[in-house]
Amino acid sequence: MDDAASPLLLFVVGPLAVGKMSVGQAITERTGLRLFHNHISIDLALRYFDYGTPAFHRIVGEIRRLVTEEVAASDLPGLVFTFVWAFNAPEDQALIDEYAKPFRERGARVLFVELEATQAERLKRNECVSRLAEKPSMRDLKASRRRLLEADARYQLNSDGRFDGRQDYLRINSTLLTPSQVAERVIEHFDLPRSTGANPT
Repeated sequence: MDDAASPLLLFVVGPLAVGKMSVGQAITERTGLRLFHNHISIDLALRYFDYGTPAFHRIVGEIRRLVTEEVAASDLPGLVFTFVWAFNAPEDQALIDEYAKPFRERGARVLFVELEATQAERLKRNECVSRLAEKPSMRDLKASRRRLLEADARYQLNSDGRFDGRQDYLRINSTLLTPSQVAERVIEHFDLPRSTGANPT
């Protein structure tokens, strides 16, 4: 099957509260792709098990695998998948490869958008209304702020240009950009098809 007939997979990666979900929403509104932001699985698992427990990780992993496999085998246009990629953790690269596998096996396009923003800006975005509405586990603002700072200290959450120059990879500093502006850059860079009636804003 060639990539013209296969759903594409677009990873939107970056640190906590950089705007991955908002950018993903803006892209899907313009292209007809479907959005799977990482808290869809996280918040479901948290209804039953504490963060980081083996059962929590199994639920999150199985949901993500199931969604990627089903979309790859479907007649949908594709999937926008948001992910906090720790570039200094080999297991995260393994997860990226696992989620991409059903798409690659079908000859589909697998693309990457990496978002960067200053920590000060991300701390502001951490408290934005849309984030809190979509992500119940983030509503404890003190705890979510602490997790953001701890993640920044522990992990390398931006690639520092490691993949610059790859045709399937686009790195954008979104500190001063709106989600709509970022989405337009992504769509133009990768020449993504627009859904009928979708216009730049």
